[in-house]
Amino acid sequence: MQKPISITAISSISPLGKSSDDAWKNYQNNKHCLSEESFNNETALVAKIPKDTRKEIELLRESDSKYKSLDDTVLFAIYASRQAIKLAHWNASDNFGINIGSSRGATQLFETYHKDFLKKDKAKTLSSPTTTLGNISSWVAHDLQTQGPEISHSITCSTALHAMLNGIAWINSGMCNKFLVGGSEAPLTPFTIAQMRALKIYAQIKSNKESYPCQALHLNKKQNTMILGEGASIACLEAGDKENALALIKGFGYATEILEHNISISSDAQCFQKSMKMALGNLSPDEIDIIVMHAPGTIKGDLSEQKAIEKIFCNKTPALTTNKWKIGHTFGASGSLSIEFAVLMLQNQKFIDIPYLENQETPKRIKNILVNAVGFGGNAVSILLSK
Repeated sequence: MQKPISITAISSISPLGKSSDDAWKNYQNNKHCLSEESFNNETALVAKIPKDTRKEIELLRESDSKYKSLDDTVLFAIYASRQAIKLAHWNASDNFGINIGSSRGATQLFETYHKDFLKKDKAKTLSSPTTTLGNISSWVAHDLQTQGPEISHSITCSTALHAMLNGIAWINSGMCNKFLVGGSEAPLTPFTIAQMRALKIYAQIKSNKESYPCQALHLNKKQNTMILGEGASIACLEAGDKENALALIKGFGYATEILEHNISISSDAQCFQKSMKMALGNLSPDEIDIIVMHAPGTIKGDLSEQKAIEKIFCNKTPALTTNKWKIGHTFGASGSLSIEFAVLMLQNQKFIDIPYLENQETPKRIKNILVNAVGFGGNAVSILLSK
């Protein structure tokens, strides 16, 4: 790190609710947010935003005629961004930067437009501009009426943490002193669910109705248990150690593995080994109190990340946790929801464990938390947060 960077606000919309306060309240219980939903006459487990939260999104959609044509990914991002800058006391005239990414982008809208095209052999006028990846950050900038730089990208499931890397880089370069970063995802669509099932990584619905269908971080599971969720999380980054900082970004790391397969990652997640080591910098591994793992609930994904942690933290493994058992895997938004999870634990000085794991390590203090995310092909990012 060239200079300290503060997270001065963070907000979200997710299966946990419509704010970080809602999220923390729901992190206090051992209930998951997963439910069975029908997709093209087939049933799948998913994590949806609550009904009262959905009403907020529909009100936003109806509030502006231009917003009626936007996908949920954009509306989620607008909703969470409004809350974040309000909490940070930012003004549009600050011309802050914006980088909000998504793995899949306007999934529902794209599927709807494509289905219509197959029927009529003709595309609708807005089918292109409303489904581009640049659609999210540009609409957030429009909604907030700020004229700073805006960036959109997709690096699959590490998208949101790459957005944070971009914000850090712009601030460290001196080109911007404030950046709004995060991820948004609305992947609960028939084709997206079918894609994950085709990869054989999606959780099956069992007749015995398991208490916790997503077994993220359970290293002895015999089946893949990944379940998709939806939502967005947005953080406000500012240069320097601010008095109103919720947390400080003390380190960052990134790495990419050489592809052996479209979704491959090495058995000991060498990309995570490199990203975590880089994020630690000169800090001793023993100083890390908690790692919020990517842990998507797949057999290979969870185990490879665990092995990477064992390689880097061989003397003392920190307390390990994840939120995917509770809210599912939100693809490009997952890293930013993990950042929020970490910030909430730092702020409230309380560790949130995983209810189905026995003999889980509990940290004696909560000062330094490492947050991991990785995308298809081993695009790993690690962010070190400190109180």
